[in-house]
Order: sequence, then structure tokens, then C-alpha cells
Amino acid sequence: MAAAAAAAPMAVRAMESMAASSCCSESYSARVSHGRRAGFCGLRKEIASLRASDPWIQSLQARRSRSGARRSMAARASSSNGGPQPFDYDVIIIGAGVGGHGAALHAVEQGLKTAIIEADIVGGTCVNRGCVPSKALLAVSGRMRELQSEHHLKALGIQVAAAGYDRQAVADHANNLATRIRANLTNSMKALGVDILTGVGSVVAPQKVRYGKIGYVDKVITAKDIIIATGSVPFVPPGIEIDGKTVFTSDHALKLEWIPDWIAIVGSGYIGLEFSDVYTALGSEVTFVEALDQLMPGFDPEIGKLAQRLLINPRKIDFHTGVLAKKITPAKDGRPVLIELVDTKTKEPKETLEVDAAMIATGRAPFTKGLGLENVNVVTQRGFVPVDERMQVLDGRGELVPHLYCIGDANGKLMLAHAASAQGISVIERLAGNDNVLNHLSIPAACFTHPEISMTGMTEPQAREKGKEQGFTVSVAKTSFKANTKALAENEGDGMAKLIYRQDTGEILGVHIIGLHAADLIHEASNAMALGTRVQEIKFAVHAHPTLSEVLDELFKSAKVGEHAKRPEPVAV
Repeated sequence: MAAAAAAAPMAVRAMESMAASSCCSESYSARVSHGRRAGFCGLRKEIASLRASDPWIQSLQARRSRSGARRSMAARASSSNGGPQPFDYDVIIIGAGVGGHGAALHAVEQGLKTAIIEADIVGGTCVNRGCVPSKALLAVSGRMRELQSEHHLKALGIQVAAAGYDRQAVADHANNLATRIRANLTNSMKALGVDILTGVGSVVAPQKVRYGKIGYVDKVITAKDIIIATGSVPFVPPGIEIDGKTVFTSDHALKLEWIPDWIAIVGSGYIGLEFSDVYTALGSEVTFVEALDQLMPGFDPEIGKLAQRLLINPRKIDFHTGVLAKKITPAKDGRPVLIELVDTKTKEPKETLEVDAAMIATGRAPFTKGLGLENVNVVTQRGFVPVDERMQVLDGRGELVPHLYCIGDANGKLMLAHAASAQGISVIERLAGNDNVLNHLSIPAACFTHPEISMTGMTEPQAREKGKEQGFTVSVAKTSFKANTKALAENEGDGMAKLIYRQDTGEILGVHIIGLHAADLIHEASNAMALGTRVQEIKFAVHAHPTLSEVLDELFKSAKVGEHAKRPEPVAV
């Protein structure tokens, strides 16, 4: 990816390749009409009532007031002494997706006067065209799979009539969920005093931002620090013609305007895999087109093999690997969608597929054009804004740009919504005087198929490569969902958990799970990694019985750590 991404750990780069995921960070779309004001859902009376009644918000507002008074006094003193003029804001954030929202709320908590600029609508890709509406569709596909599995229901003693669905009602469910979450995000910022400014933002000089809408005069505002959080858009390879009806990206697919009988999905990462789950549950046949030699290339290989057995082989899915979609032509005048495949390595023609629809799930590209980065001598790398480990932007010479930061998909370090939010909070911590470096290896990722897949840290090949380079032995422990009481009670015994760790020190290098509620289970492992907890420490944690969390309990207990990696003595308190 970009140089910034290239400097990231191996697991980060692997997750990045598939993280086109359901959960990309923000969107700051250039395709919207900038003359349309963002809809700030929620009534002024409700906000006023919330401010008046919520002690937490009253506390935050008091802190903001005290902080503002201190800044005002400092600014007056500076001006009276011939010093620099005060800034309009402490922090300006360009982009109101999940990353920008998280940064804005944390900035308010730290007593910083904050503005956020958004050209489209609050919530960005995740809320409006990504992880939120896709989870609504996946909730439907999960219910449909349960109702359609006669064997599964019979084992539980349940009898039901044939399951059906209303396509428009399913689409409305996804749209309504996005609307509700967007309103929540908007109201939370307005209630806490974040200024939401509508328009396209760009950096015009150090600590100076211009924003505006078509047909209106642009405004220029200043801030002590600026955070870029403009997110990403779907990446469409050359040769592919998008019509939004028969050839489309995930942005279009989430509208669920129709259910094709046969759909080709180009790319088998998180996005492609999740939509294959949705489409097959609703009756479609799916064909994967994957450029690499195996499906799901970003997953740990062992998890990928099990995922293929559970998510691909039993369903109406076939696939072509090691091929590129050189050209895709939308359906027209009664002709089907045509997909011309060529060998990835030799570029020799392979075959032409004729399908009803094609969905392009080949990843995402940073949305960083028009940000005015050239005004501060910043050169993007494949569109990504280069940053250091603290998310501070680097200029064309590799030197830090004062007071300018970039978070989320736009920097390419880890293209996940929660990573963007974590990066934003990390930046605000630094601005508040608390140096913070985010451990990207500990950030989890999840694929919300049925069953789910989750991971944190390195894959086994990555860990073994690192062990070879640094001279330590890598060990692996595994457990099965078939040994878990709660999973068996649910008749959901398919799945496994895998722990990758250093045999000498017990350091957790990676954890991978496929099975019931894997996306929820992964956080015990990711938090352990973030806190530096070792296997010989966490294996003494107690888990409620019977719960799915015991899958990880057994996993940690089964690990064998070297003799010299003793459990630390308890600290007296």
C-alpha cells in the first residue's frame, strides 16, 4: 500500500488487504451535492433537555467552559502583548465518519473547542454505506439460514413452515438502522458542543482550513491542530464499467434493489465473503473471482481452509482463483453481464462469464484528493497520507508537518472503522499532553458471516517468519467449538480457535477464531495483547460456565510456555 502502510506490522498489512471490510472508517464523498445541507437528526428541545438533565454532559460542559475561559484569558494576554491572534478552534476535524466522530467526542472530554467538517452526511461509510447497514442484511441472512436448515431445527425439536422474505422490507431495515445510528452520532456531537460545519474542507496553510459548498462563499477558519479523517471509497479496477444496477460496488449492493439469480463477486475478502452470505441466503447463486491463488487470502491459512469448508463448499458458490476480471460489461439490451477473465500471472485469456450481476469487492481507495495537502508540502503515496506512529503527517521529505494529523482509511495503516476511532482518540490524547502510541497489532477484525470469523495479531506464517528473523520459537494451541457446552446447546459445534504465541515468554502473537459469535469472543484476546498480558497470566482468568467464552479459556489453558517464563508474583496491595 502506501509507504505509511508499508511500515506497519505484517499483520496490519494482511488485515488491510482484506479490510476492504464491512467496516471501513469514514466517507467524505465527493459525489454528493454539496449544496445539500447535512441532516442533523434530532430536535433542539431534546438536545436542550439532554444537556439540562444529564450530569455527565453537564460535567463535560463545565470542563469545556473552564478550558475556554483559560484559553480566552491566554488569548487576550497574547494579543495585548503583541503576540499571535487566538485560533478559532483547538481542533478542526475534516470528515465526520466513525474516526472523526470518535476524535471529536474525546476532544470535548479533554476540554478542547472542536469543529468537524463534513461534505456528505454524518457517519461516513461505516454508518451509511458499510458496516452498519451490512450488519442489518447479515442479521436477515442469519435468520434465513436458521429457518432454512431443517436438519438444524429438527435437532432442536423445532418445526417451522417454509421461510420467506420481503425484499423491500429487508432493504428498509438496513436503511432505517443507518438512519437511526446517524442520528445518534449527530445528536451526540451537537449535545456536547461540537460545531458541525457543512461543506468540503481543505488545508490552505498551516493551522488554516477552508470549507464551503457549491453556490456559497467559502469560509476560512483556524485551529491549533487539524485532523484529516476523510476515509475511503470503493476501489474499482480499470476495465470495469459500473452502472449501479447490474455491475455495482458495496455502496449500491446495500440498497438491495433486487436479488439476482446469479451474481459474480470480484474479490473474496471481508466484503465479498459477507455479501456471499447475504445473497446465497436470499436465493442467489454466487461465483467468486479472485486474483490470488486461494480464496480469502488475508486470513490465517488454517482458518481459511475451515472457512471454505463451512462458508463456501456447502452453499451455491463456485469460484475462479488466479484470474483477473480484465473487463466487465453491464447487462444491456437483453444481454447478460459479461466478465472477461485472464490469468493473473500470464495475462492470457481464460474464459468469459455470463451472469446476471457483478459486484466489485476489490478493496477501497483513500479519499484524499482536493484536501490541499500540496499547500503544506505533503505528497500522498498511492493516495494515502503518510504518517508516523502517532498519526502525525509527514511531508515530501519525510519530516513531520506541525499540527497536522491523519487518521483512518486515509492513512492506510489499518482500514477498519474502529481503528480509525482508536487513532483519533490516540491523537487527541497527545494533543491533551498525554503521549499515546496505538498498538495496531492488537486491533481486532471480524467478518460477520455465519459462522463468524475474527482475528487479532499475526497469522501463523507471519509469526513464524518473525520468529525466524528474531530467533524465537513460535508455538500454536487450538481448541474446537465441539468441546464447548454452550455451542453444543445451540447445535453450533462447527468452529475452532487458534492461539499463536512465543514459547519462551508466553507473548501472544495472534488469535484467530471461526465459530458462533467469534466477533464478540475475539476481544478478550485483543485486549490481552494491548495490555501486554501473557499466556501464563491470562490462563488463570475465570470464565462463567456454560458460555462461549470458555472456548478461549480452554485455548489459553492448553498453551505450553517454556520453563523460564514463570508467572509473575502477585503484587501486594
